[in-house]
Amino acid sequence: VAVACLFVCLFVAAASESFSSCCYQSIYLSAAKTMLPLTLLKAGTGAPMLVELKSGETYNGRLVGCDTFMNLNLSDVVCTSQNGDRFWKMPTCYIRGSSIKYLRMPDDVMEKAMDQEEQQQKQFQNRGGGGRGGGGGRGRGRYQGRGRGRSD
Repeated sequence: VAVACLFVCLFVAAASESFSSCCYQSIYLSAAKTMLPLTLLKAGTGAPMLVELKSGETYNGRLVGCDTFMNLNLSDVVCTSQNGDRFWKMPTCYIRGSSIKYLRMPDDVMEKAMDQEEQQQKQFQNRGGGGRGGGGGRGRGRYQGRGRGRSD
């Protein structure tokens, strides 16, 4: 039992070194650039992350997916107890979003999310039109409004 415990402790120590060697940045962003957390999580699919729950337990693993309630699926997970004295290795894990205290992800995920957001904004701007009389919608012919303010 002592040998198994030592092996688990060494494995977790090695895993935590690899996680700490990556430059992690918290989900909290600067006031200059705001981003929705779900955008960041979706961009971080496949990336390593650390999740701390409100109970104090921590989960280190790779993000497999997330949903709109911020529920997470992780793979290759190492769970640490509140006190840090017990460790578990699990192949997969499901974490309910309402129990999450904070998340830590690599810096490159932040850059990837910003790039994806900029591309989406450019695509939206290039679409043209825009609704409420912006042209290009359904109706009678081209650029013909109805009612007051019609200038033809």
